[in-house]
Amino acid sequence: MNTLAASSTESVARAPEPVIEFRGVTVSFDGPPVLREITFSVAPGETRVLLGPAGVGKSVLLKTANGLVQPDSGTVLLFQERISGLPEQELFPLRARTGMVFQEGALFDSLSVRDNVAYQLIQERLPDEEIDTRVLEALRFVGLEETFTLFPGSLSGGMRRRVAIARALIHRPEFLLYDSPTGGLDPVTSTTIIELIVKQRDVYKTPSLLVTHRLQDAFTLCTSRFDKDQDKMVPLPDGETEHGTTFLMLNEGRLIFDGSLHDLVHSQNEFVREFLE
Repeated sequence: MNTLAASSTESVARAPEPVIEFRGVTVSFDGPPVLREITFSVAPGETRVLLGPAGVGKSVLLKTANGLVQPDSGTVLLFQERISGLPEQELFPLRARTGMVFQEGALFDSLSVRDNVAYQLIQERLPDEEIDTRVLEALRFVGLEETFTLFPGSLSGGMRRRVAIARALIHRPEFLLYDSPTGGLDPVTSTTIIELIVKQRDVYKTPSLLVTHRLQDAFTLCTSRFDKDQDKMVPLPDGETEHGTTFLMLNEGRLIFDGSLHDLVHSQNEFVREFLE
């Protein structure tokens, strides 16, 4: 009886394995470290928002998360597999499970929207009919079905960013990385992009790591939810926050904050307070 009780307690107490985990990661490029002994994790269903001004190492951290940058020391575990030092060929299957929205969208201007979104599926030589179905599904999610045959040059900046999100979703990823998805966009368009991210978070429960320097985006993510009945993002009641959305902050390559919105706005760290003000 005691053995069964202990087993039951252990089962309840055991936390799910992180989707990604940084353990003491340091990265440098022929100079002072850009990242210094970074340690944090992203749990299943969790959204982590990485805040900080330009030049503190946010994009480098994101590229380290899927093996585009290799650390000088420390360990990165993606889906419980160590990717630091892993050969490129062995990284491909793990990257296939990860969607990434690059800064500025990074679309191929010479390819149609269909072929941009389907790029990886085309490389895998899937049948055209299956590719078209999946591309339309991804474009429908971001509200851009009508752009199927268009080219990126004919799209606005916000539309290009939405196409980039569709491309990241085409593989139905288990983990999403967003590199400043609203950078350079006007406030209205930025809100549209954040609404798509909230939709992905709340409808598909995909864990994600999002880099931004825009406080408005970060606060909207934490104080909103996607209402499927209304098919739009709505604010949470006053005083409530999305408990699965939490914050990280870098300064001079070091992780100086890791916690909730409440902890963030009440932080006594001087750099955090200056950034919030």
